[in-house]
Amino acid sequence: MAPAGHASQGDDFDRVLVVDFGAQYAQLIARRVREAHVYSEIVPRDVTAAEVSDRHPAGIILSGGPASVYAPDAYGIDDALLDLDIPVLGICYGHQVIAASLGGTVERNDIAEYGAADLTATGSSVLFKGLSDEQKVWMSHRDSVIAAPDGFTVTATTADSPVAAMEAPDRGLYGVQFHPEVAHTPRGQEMLEHFLYDVCHARPTWTHVGIIEQSVAAVRDAVGDGSVICGLSGGVDSSVAAALVHRAVGDQLVCVFVDHGLLREGEAAQVEETFRSTFDMNLVHVKAEDRFLEGLAGITDPEQKRKIIGETFIRIFEEVAEDIDNAAYLVQGTLYPDVIESGTKDASKIKSHHNVGGLPDDMHLQLIEPLRDLFKDEVRAIGEELGLPEEIVWRQPFPGPGLAVRIIGDVTKERLDILRAADAIVLEEIRRAGLYRSLWQTFGVLLAIRTVGVQGDERTYAYPLIIRAVTSEDAMTADWARLPYEVLATISSRVINEVPGINRVAYDVSSKPPATIEWE
Repeated sequence: MAPAGHASQGDDFDRVLVVDFGAQYAQLIARRVREAHVYSEIVPRDVTAAEVSDRHPAGIILSGGPASVYAPDAYGIDDALLDLDIPVLGICYGHQVIAASLGGTVERNDIAEYGAADLTATGSSVLFKGLSDEQKVWMSHRDSVIAAPDGFTVTATTADSPVAAMEAPDRGLYGVQFHPEVAHTPRGQEMLEHFLYDVCHARPTWTHVGIIEQSVAAVRDAVGDGSVICGLSGGVDSSVAAALVHRAVGDQLVCVFVDHGLLREGEAAQVEETFRSTFDMNLVHVKAEDRFLEGLAGITDPEQKRKIIGETFIRIFEEVAEDIDNAAYLVQGTLYPDVIESGTKDASKIKSHHNVGGLPDDMHLQLIEPLRDLFKDEVRAIGEELGLPEEIVWRQPFPGPGLAVRIIGDVTKERLDILRAADAIVLEEIRRAGLYRSLWQTFGVLLAIRTVGVQGDERTYAYPLIIRAVTSEDAMTADWARLPYEVLATISSRVINEVPGINRVAYDVSSKPPATIEWE
């Protein structure tokens, strides 16, 4: 079901389309464009020239990718994209796609270029305007453009890339072999901004104030005089969504906080205090622990867990809506990464988010998703602009299915109580060490298996706890956090000594990819 009232944020902003060739950096390119205050969207590699024209972009960026343009099954583009009179910038694989499509030569290098490289500008180029002729850039390729197509000027080289940058300004076509979007290309953001501002003539109007104004107008237009309910968890996303919609429709909004019994320690009381007392919003508190646990009994498959939880949420929202006059809309804090990970035409499914892929097909409420086009850092900035308190805006992400997807196995009351107590210790020690704001997420995972231990000269047979802590910018990629041994030792000692039922603590040192942040 398409979200009601979800006009793309880009409708009132100049937009740049990022064509995703399977690059690890496609999302990063989109973020860098937005950091230049220009709206960006990621589109699939099979997007047609007609589809692009219908979206009226100011520019197109072709991302990098793992393939070779000369391979039999190579990813290509609709060649008509290059004749739309819309500026195009190819990055790495995208650079090679432009060259191969227009008659240039792409070959495999004898020596691969991975990592830092010295770039030399060989002529005047708008991309390098105001920059030194010598630049450090970040390379990640084995194939190279050996000869540029007719009509292109080579504007930069490296020791192993004779065409490290090329352009045909009269056609609005530009290509770079290196990655300007990564921090390891120190002046890369300036190069991207030269393309956005000087070539695409995109207006830098994608600002927090502009996003708020557009979102408020879109919600008002969609809802009219109807009543709206908001699924409120107290997390960053649902809180910012609630604040945005409240600004748009005021008392037409009723926030519904469903206590599914899968929350962390003390969260239910905190949510009620914050939104009922501090913000004076209409708040309905539904206590539904027994209902969720009954639905989850015996379920171990994570996709099933998410779908059961998602559907149970919706049914409760529908029941609450029956008691609210003219209630036809449901607000959710869905973000852009949720949409990508749940599987769209633009991306294969990684996992179903309970508020995207986990929604039932026959739901009766129409969705309002004011954050659907935003990354997490944009949501936090909007939350601050709306005046939400720091403890809400900077709260670490917590999954909608809660602790159910942090118990690997059957979800029971006993296991929830054990994990809740252990997780509280983990967060307490992370805060005490001054690490909370520097980490994207920190939490405990309970494995529904038993391990042998010894406590007080007696044999134990109890659960292991896995500690997970990661650093990230947007949750699309993440690295495991190098926590100090002293902090890990304190957490381990406290959990084993203070939480009955746990006799072993381990630390997860997996990055995303190949792992995900959550275990389920």
